[in-house]
Amino acid sequence: ENHDYTGYIIVQNPTLRIPTIRMNDGPQGFRDDSGKATTTQWPCALGMAASWDRTRLWQWGEAMGREFAAKGANVQLGPGICVARVPRNGRNFEYLSGEDPYLGAELVAPAIQGIQSVGVIANAKHYLMNNQETDRTEVSAVVDERTMMEIYVPPFRNAVRSGVGSVMCSYNRVDGVHACENEEIMRVLKADLGFKGWVMSDWG
Repeated sequence: ENHDYTGYIIVQNPTLRIPTIRMNDGPQGFRDDSGKATTTQWPCALGMAASWDRTRLWQWGEAMGREFAAKGANVQLGPGICVARVPRNGRNFEYLSGEDPYLGAELVAPAIQGIQSVGVIANAKHYLMNNQETDRTEVSAVVDERTMMEIYVPPFRNAVRSGVGSVMCSYNRVDGVHACENEEIMRVLKADLGFKGWVMSDWG
């Protein structure tokens, strides 16, 4: 059943062969800001990650994907897969990686594949180095290349390998440049990781 109360709609563009895109938050349940129907809170990503259970992560993703599809969305704005580096970050609960890039890299695949198994496009976020909510649109993450590639990139690498359809940039700047405008991290995503989907900015 299609309740048609998704949050963000991009109308199809036949010339560019882009279908209608119906995106909705969030990374651990359908959020209805319109008040027309229901908002759902599935177990948070960090709690799911604590299970270390790939089967459970697939089931979690597949169940959320079914809900999003039934409510009219074809893009789930999730999962969140950042590595937690600042313990007081207000969004750590949204992220599958916890403090461990290996854990995140192992668990993003079943979550993404579960979501996408029912025809809903997963959106891996927030790329890249999203460490805090305080001053999130102005703070700049300054990280050397080795730290970036060994700590921050692995969950996104496996998201790409698992076939994720879209990636959302983080609000923060990276080396002083907003993430979506940062040519170096976009090069890593597209050239080094081989991402073929679309990249979107976060909402301001």
